[in-house]
Amino acid sequence: MTASSDQPPQVILRTKGVGKNFGKFTALKNVSAQFPKGAITSIIGPNGAGKSTYFNLLSGAFPPSSGTVEFEGRDITGLEQYRFAHLGIATSFQITNVFPQLSTRENIRVGLQALVSRYDIWRRRDALPGLIEQADELLALVGLWEVRERPAKALAHGQQRALEIGMALASRPRLLLLDEPTAGMSPEETRVMMDLIVKLAHERTVVLVEHKMKLVMGISDRILVLHHGELLAEGTPSQGAAG
Repeated sequence: MTASSDQPPQVILRTKGVGKNFGKFTALKNVSAQFPKGAITSIIGPNGAGKSTYFNLLSGAFPPSSGTVEFEGRDITGLEQYRFAHLGIATSFQITNVFPQLSTRENIRVGLQALVSRYDIWRRRDALPGLIEQADELLALVGLWEVRERPAKALAHGQQRALEIGMALASRPRLLLLDEPTAGMSPEETRVMMDLIVKLAHERTVVLVEHKMKLVMGISDRILVLHHGELLAEGTPSQGAAG
């Protein structure tokens, strides 16, 4: 995933001087950073550092108060969040958001159908050939093939997070944003998720917010450190260890 030393990595996502104010409170101040294409970049920092605010700006959950956000060289500052998927950006937030009554396979199928039929996600399945096959491919990718017929509400927490990521992948994103992907997981579930993230990064860029430092240091190509709403440091895990 790392570019050769004589050729700088391509930048897929960039922020220039972004800030976010909530009334008189400044949550984020003048953050400029670049996210290399094909890499795993983790955003870390203590509670209140501005990680979630920065993530929400990157995902389009809300616009910055100042500065710009660029994706593949295009200014996407303030763009409606629903348009991000069509640009090639998908997001999995910390709070799991699946259809609990539907099967694991049907959850993925709905995600695929929403993109194909736009505003008519409940259109008859037989009118949209190939969706089940595509859903099965994604289920295999995120490790949920064996539980494809199980209702989503019956899945373990780690499996539900994997399912939500599978739904995010339905848009075939070039950039995948993950907010606390291992929150609330057991050590075993965390290891499974870590392996999944590394596998997903083989074909797309991954940016994540994460508190578990062992996971961050083990899978990240690059790390951004936020503190009091400002970018404190950035670099590789080895540079951090050396420091």
